[in-house]
This record gives sequence, C-alpha cells and structure tokens, in this order.
Amino acid sequence: MALTFELDPAFDRPVRDGIAALWADVTNAGGAVGFVPPVSVEDVRPELVRHLVAMAEGRTRLLVGRDEDGEIAATAFLALNGHRLMRHWLWLYTVMVHPRHQGRGYGRALMAAAADAARTIDGIEAIRLTCRGGTGADRFYASCGYKEVGRVPAAIRVAEGDDRDDVIMLLPLD
Repeated sequence: MALTFELDPAFDRPVRDGIAALWADVTNAGGAVGFVPPVSVEDVRPELVRHLVAMAEGRTRLLVGRDEDGEIAATAFLALNGHRLMRHWLWLYTVMVHPRHQGRGYGRALMAAAADAARTIDGIEAIRLTCRGGTGADRFYASCGYKEVGRVPAAIRVAEGDDRDDVIMLLPLD
C-alpha cells in the first residue's frame, strides 16, 4: 500500500512523537540522518526541536508520509533559504523512511512528494540536499533525478578513523 503525504500537518503530540521515534529507528537501522547509532528518542529530540523552531518561524516546512495505519512512516523537511541571493532554491533535510517500509518504493514516493511540495512554494526553482558518502544515498538520489554538484572529502566524522564525504546534490524543478 502507498504512503499518504501531507505538507505542513498540524504539529501535535502524535506527530512530534512519531517523528522522534522514526528518527531514532532510522538512525539505529544505520540511516545517515545526523546521528550515529545507538540513539534514543530523547537523543534526537533536541534536533527535532531545532526543526520545530524553524517551522514556527516560517523558515522550514514539514512533509510527512503516513502508512496504512496512519503512523508516520516518512518525513522530509524543506528549509527555505534565507539568503536574499539564494531564495530561488531550498534545502531538503532529514529525509527518512522507516526501515520496515524500505524496499517498497516509498523513498522514491517521498522524493517525488518533496519535489511536488517545493513546486508549490513561490519562486523555488531547485532543491539542494547533502548526503553522507559511503552509504549509497547519493546513488539513490541520483536515481531520483538529483545531480551531484559538489563533494567535500572527509567532512563527516562518523567515528575516529571513519571520515565520509559530504555529497551535495541538486534537483532543478523544471
């Protein structure tokens, strides 16, 4: 069954707790979403609060995907660019699909929904994202139409002796 996507849902306790649980589960399954496992919901909560502040200030929009049970199974945050010379593109952050739903095409559906959401924002012509090298995420994003436009070698230190490239990717919204 497909996910149902919603842009800017009401941010209540179930949404907050659903995103925090998703974030911990994705991280603990090896997902490259800003943490290194093991993490708890409490570990990711401060970062979620930072996203919420940006949402409250109108700088970030939230896209959620719900499964057939209504549970949050996917997210992406669309962060508007505040620099006056770069307002024609936005950042895509914290792109996640719950591990139990991976391999069903939900990641592609999330990326398509994010592009559709970006197209509804006046003046947005492209989406930029970064991903951790060595995970295969860059190949996934390329298969969704993104092009690698930059790479910073060894910019992400996952662990002592395990540095990964920070891969910058772009999707023009023709």
